[in-house]
Amino acid sequence: MKSFMFLVILFCAALAQAQTPKTGVISGKIVDKNTQEVLIGAAVQIEGTTNGVSSDVEGVFKLTVPVGSVNVKASIVGYLSLTKYNVVVTSGNANTLTFELEEEKKTLDEVVVKTNRATAAVTTFETPNSIQRLSTEEIRSNPGGNFDISKVIQSLPGVGGTTTGGGFRNDIIIRGGAPNENVYYLDGVEIPVINHFSTQGSAGGPVGILNVSFIEDVTLSSSSFDARYDNALASVFQFKQREGNRERFQGNVRLSASELAATVEGPLGPKTTFLASARRSYLQLLFKLIDLPIRPNYWDFQYKVTHKLNAKTTLTALGVGAIDDFRFGIPRKSTPENTYTLRSVPSIEQWNYTVGFALKRLIDKGYINIALSRNMFDNELNRFEDQSKPSEATRILGSNSQEIENKLRVDVNKFVNGWKFAFGGVAQYVKYNNNFRARIRNEIRDTSGAVVQPAVRVNFNTAIDFFRFGAFGQVSKGFLDNKLNLSAGIRTDMNTFINNGINPLNTLSPRLALAYSLSEKWTINASVGRYFKTPIYTVLGFRNEAGALLNKDNKYINSNHYVLGLEFLPKTTTRFTLEGFYKRYNDYAVSARDGISLANQGGDFGAIGNERTLSTGKGRAFGFEALFQQKLVKNTFAVLSYTFVRSEFSGNSGLLIPSAWDNRHLISGLFGQKLKRNWELGLRYRFAGGAPFTPFDLAASQRNYLSLGTGILDFSQLNSQRLGSFNQLDFRIDKKYNYRRATLDVFLDLQNMLGFKNPAVPRYTFKQNETASGFLSTDSQPVRTDGSNAIPFLLTEGSGNVLPTLGFILEF
Repeated sequence: MKSFMFLVILFCAALAQAQTPKTGVISGKIVDKNTQEVLIGAAVQIEGTTNGVSSDVEGVFKLTVPVGSVNVKASIVGYLSLTKYNVVVTSGNANTLTFELEEEKKTLDEVVVKTNRATAAVTTFETPNSIQRLSTEEIRSNPGGNFDISKVIQSLPGVGGTTTGGGFRNDIIIRGGAPNENVYYLDGVEIPVINHFSTQGSAGGPVGILNVSFIEDVTLSSSSFDARYDNALASVFQFKQREGNRERFQGNVRLSASELAATVEGPLGPKTTFLASARRSYLQLLFKLIDLPIRPNYWDFQYKVTHKLNAKTTLTALGVGAIDDFRFGIPRKSTPENTYTLRSVPSIEQWNYTVGFALKRLIDKGYINIALSRNMFDNELNRFEDQSKPSEATRILGSNSQEIENKLRVDVNKFVNGWKFAFGGVAQYVKYNNNFRARIRNEIRDTSGAVVQPAVRVNFNTAIDFFRFGAFGQVSKGFLDNKLNLSAGIRTDMNTFINNGINPLNTLSPRLALAYSLSEKWTINASVGRYFKTPIYTVLGFRNEAGALLNKDNKYINSNHYVLGLEFLPKTTTRFTLEGFYKRYNDYAVSARDGISLANQGGDFGAIGNERTLSTGKGRAFGFEALFQQKLVKNTFAVLSYTFVRSEFSGNSGLLIPSAWDNRHLISGLFGQKLKRNWELGLRYRFAGGAPFTPFDLAASQRNYLSLGTGILDFSQLNSQRLGSFNQLDFRIDKKYNYRRATLDVFLDLQNMLGFKNPAVPRYTFKQNETASGFLSTDSQPVRTDGSNAIPFLLTEGSGNVLPTLGFILEF
């Protein structure tokens, strides 16, 4: 494979020397942001040139442009102009863009084309603060991101990740909230699973599922949520997909160090376009080559079909799915780290999908969205005392579960005399099944036969189903010549499962946001809101040995947000923001067995929940964020952010203590430079303060290690210690070769290029003998089942590996 890739690169590079300058295509559509009506005669121009066209009677435009990176501006009389930055034009694939222009408020007979106060601004009436946006090129070219949207998101202010294992997981931590407090929408359809090898009850995993080739932009709201979105406590992610090429078939093939991906698109008829992709990893071959005991293997698939039924109605079919297989192999060399992995990590067999239809119907001064979808997540986990020698006698964990949701969403959006109205609802039918077996503790007796430690096991088989409902309303309006923008919303959610879950007053969640323009460049903003989240399915479905459902008394988790911010836009391409935030949590689920909040869990493989919980937990997260963003100007773009955050949650004791996500300091920097002859380079730096961790109960760990494969944490000292800080500098360089109808992009990506040694949470094990065939003991006898003659040992070595990726993208 490597030899073939090298020959392809060498051959294409040689041909490129004889190529003359090439052109590419930018096409798309111009619509009114508030009504979604097409705008006829809008001017579309490449900034800094005279190259421009006007949109036709369908709002469609098409530009032929020399290859390279450009900024594209759209404008029309009576509307704020809008610029799309860093649009990369190649001869291989046409770019498809959608411009949503906002109507400019006029006074008297003034009719002019106005420039937006800053096209770098991303705020809206509904969300005047705590909002960020990434374009497809910012995702695609992000150093260290490996085309993974979930990783690139971690460059945004207020966004952290699980850094305790070298930063390889995609646990998205927003302003100190747990990973399962986020929700994800793809073209209006909720996508519950966005990562391979996802942690059930949470959301993280090592590799993202979504294909960046489909994405036009990503919007993150970390507060001031639009009332249409349910179940969000920390953030709402909106992934907007582009449409397929209307005129011809095109696609791309991407080959990197870990995967092979292919995307195709084109017209299926005069009114229908499609996008489709498939990706296959070969990490299992790489890990076998470097003698790691894990063998991760995954596939993913994605499609979008858009059909224009008539001038007013568009139907979209979309889907995304993944197949994951995480197994183990016997390494050639037995090391303490390999032995620990074989004893502590479960094997994972997962598959998931989301499929749906979204109908958009334009009405007088507005539009209606109707989305019908189904998603399913099948998760099988198995862990044994030694994963290389599985047997029922040595089973520690077994779980075979399915989560199924069928959803109908409807929202009506109107824009009348400067007032924006939105209202609608959602209905869901949910099914959850789980056959669960877990060994928490083995029984241990002393030499006289007395029980020193009773056995603790959890075994249940559950199947539940219920309905969920929700309704919302939102209204927005500009006052004082549009200097003051106000938005108010209200939402309620219900379900037929938990006690009193059908009472709409229990989850009434009002929200209010405002923004006031102090001048053309300065804006102050503030928001307050209450948000609710349903308990996770692994909690709701838990049964005791008698088969009784124990957690029907759990409540919706709720969080109150308070945000105050300042935005400074010195130029149309530059943005500064400063925001302070405070979040107060109530009714968080707390483990009845361990007494700790579930807000601390979800940053590892496996599942959370599956136990008796009590809705007695409280929490808070507070801090501030500062952001500088420079869009593409003179071939350079940059982003720099700093976040200070404190995250604290209580367990049974009621005392607020630092959570697992209490990194306190987060720094992220991104720099990109467009060079001559289609060269591009980028740098990304990430810093996170030391994460809290819980030390081991040494006596209990020694007694149970042989039967559990891990140490036992001392929850009386929950998160009382901290790791060192996390640092990572990533570098990427691209070179594009453009041909008549194809483009080759060769890239080199170096993750952790300076080899920073990042901390890992200590791992408890026993010392091995010289041949690694067993454990050492204090008396030279075989280690007893209670570990009393073993020699405890903590693995504390962090990761400092430089991860190079050489690959290419072939567009055709």
